[in-house]
Amino acid sequence: MVHRRSVVAGMATLPLVSGFLGGGFLGSALAQEAALEGDAVATSDGDIIIHPVDHASLLLGFGDQVIYVDPVGGAARYEGLPAPTAILVTHGHGDHFDLPTLESIAGSAPIFTSQEVFDKLPDGLKANAKAIANGGEDSLNGIAVKAIAAHNITEDRMNYHPVGVGNGYVLTLGDKLVYVAGDTEPTEDMLALTGIEVAFLPMNLPYTMTPEQAVEAINTFKPRIAYPYHYGDSDLSVLETGVGADTEVRLRNWYPNGA
Repeated sequence: MVHRRSVVAGMATLPLVSGFLGGGFLGSALAQEAALEGDAVATSDGDIIIHPVDHASLLLGFGDQVIYVDPVGGAARYEGLPAPTAILVTHGHGDHFDLPTLESIAGSAPIFTSQEVFDKLPDGLKANAKAIANGGEDSLNGIAVKAIAAHNITEDRMNYHPVGVGNGYVLTLGDKLVYVAGDTEPTEDMLALTGIEVAFLPMNLPYTMTPEQAVEAINTFKPRIAYPYHYGDSDLSVLETGVGADTEVRLRNWYPNGA
């Protein structure tokens, strides 16, 4: 399998209609068509569109669904994008969870998150939110979601992401499984995954994996496509040489405004 650096190969556009979210910038997009651009991954029920936003924030388009993952950075960062039909938040750190951003963009979209984040939500967002624990499974707008343990395993890093607090998520989109790891090192849950089509894996010290740990994890659970994200200024060159032929590594620009 060829490892690619191209940021345009596999790009596609998913036309979607933005809904009205009162009081926010998306209100002006009522009945206007917004296009979600990004890599396209084929499934039995149409393409998944993968749209990086910044650092740990991304959008997944699938049919009429637009799933926001860890949206932070303020409403302006999402201007011109389709409104969320669902939101996933992995844990409560500020580069993954930002209450003003959620209040600006969420509207009535359902939210799946950790108990830690759920407890911090105001009543208006809590009404549409649900806490899901590690290992829990549920349906989000008809999409099967499973929470995967996300935590540190190295002794001197355990204070960053303790066991049982944060989530990764596996989503079933058509006949494909998409894994968003959140902030984690290679947990037993991660390494036991099978049949993953797309995996988003964090790699920056001291908080998450090293690129070398990521290589070992990728070569263990063998996603078909791996996206390094949440990487800061990490040297990702080891992924281009160390990842086996079962996985295509897609390096994309997760820092459009600089790391």
